[in-house]
Amino acid sequence: MSLPDDLMYSKEHEWIRNEGSDVRIGITEFAQSELGDIVFVELPEVGDTIELDEPFGSVESVKTVSELYAPISGEVVEVNEELEDSPEFVNESPYEKAWMVVIEPSNEDELENLLSADEYKAHIEE
Repeated sequence: MSLPDDLMYSKEHEWIRNEGSDVRIGITEFAQSELGDIVFVELPEVGDTIELDEPFGSVESVKTVSELYAPISGEVVEVNEELEDSPEFVNESPYEKAWMVVIEPSNEDELENLLSADEYKAHIEE
């Protein structure tokens, strides 16, 4: 399983890439493998505000529907529109093609609560 070292992770299985003033968010390879084949992704709109630990969207697989939980609070500044027509990107490329949203954080201190790749690996092996 791939866990890029340059990303941060939440206990709810989202990955976070710090891109200066914004952060890009997706779900981890572990999460997509647990869900199975993704058939639909529901995401917020640009301009929406998301709150730490609150649902901001969902992914639907052939097995179940799973909420996406915000790993950080902020305003949505970009949404991956390609996932609407190609939800399979989540299974094929969780760290590149299948990013979900870009957020302008409202509280950068929340980044300190995220896990490193090694900490996340330990979390999913528990």
